[in-house]
Amino acid sequence: MTVAAIHRVEADGVSVFYREAGPVDGPVVLLLHGFPTSSFQYRELMPLLADKYRVIAPDLPGFGFTEVPAERGYKYTFENLAKTIDAFTEALKLTRYALYVFDYGAPTGFRLAMAHPERVTAIVSQNGNAYEAGLGDAWAPIQTYWREPTAEHREVVHQALSADGIKEQYTYGVPHPERIKPEGYTLDAAMILRPGNMEIQLDLFLDYANNVKRYPAFQEYFRKAKPPLLAIWGEHDPFFIPPGAEGFKKDNPNATVQFLDTGHFALETHVVEVAGAMREFLGRALKA
Repeated sequence: MTVAAIHRVEADGVSVFYREAGPVDGPVVLLLHGFPTSSFQYRELMPLLADKYRVIAPDLPGFGFTEVPAERGYKYTFENLAKTIDAFTEALKLTRYALYVFDYGAPTGFRLAMAHPERVTAIVSQNGNAYEAGLGDAWAPIQTYWREPTAEHREVVHQALSADGIKEQYTYGVPHPERIKPEGYTLDAAMILRPGNMEIQLDLFLDYANNVKRYPAFQEYFRKAKPPLLAIWGEHDPFFIPPGAEGFKKDNPNATVQFLDTGHFALETHVVEVAGAMREFLGRALKA
């Protein structure tokens, strides 16, 4: 089984940490993680694809081991995350790639796809939302924060980012939560507690309102570009609920939807199933 190598590259004034596995001449799959994790979430998926595909997973700014110098004056918005990942693809000379987007990786990746539709060979969206109908009730306190970005409402969101709160994101809706390995949520909680990082996360939660405003533009991209798209979804996700997956089919005739009996972090319980679905999907999409 292939083991991913770790690297760094300078892009957009940022030292981007990334994992890579697979043949250098293989079709590229760019894996974009979500909150509150990092490229670490792809540790089990990458070896299952790397016999055929060149799989690359960067840590977004503010996450994992990517380093943003203080003098960079980086403003943590999703527009800027997308710009940094765009610069990352340029630094690695990636001119054609499939996207795997999860959670925060979706609004980041969809911006990338809109900027370079000719580069995107296919999209796998694993609980990566682009529809207001896909926002679950778990967003309620964050939506209140959007409407009234007061210190009080910011603190409510802050309290949800405790170690126990992060663990619950991993286990909620999972039929057998005892099977969730602790490494992922433990690392995430430790990373959030780094000096200054909590404020970064709270700023991104506030900026997520701008993603919702961009949903119609994402949907227009799906209608115009019609990329081959697989929405593979943990159906018990409290954040991004099944109507978000179904929405892709309304805008893109090349979209298919598959539900899994799990929660938000589907790779923690169904990595073999996700890898199998991806191999079948990409095998078809990249031949077309």
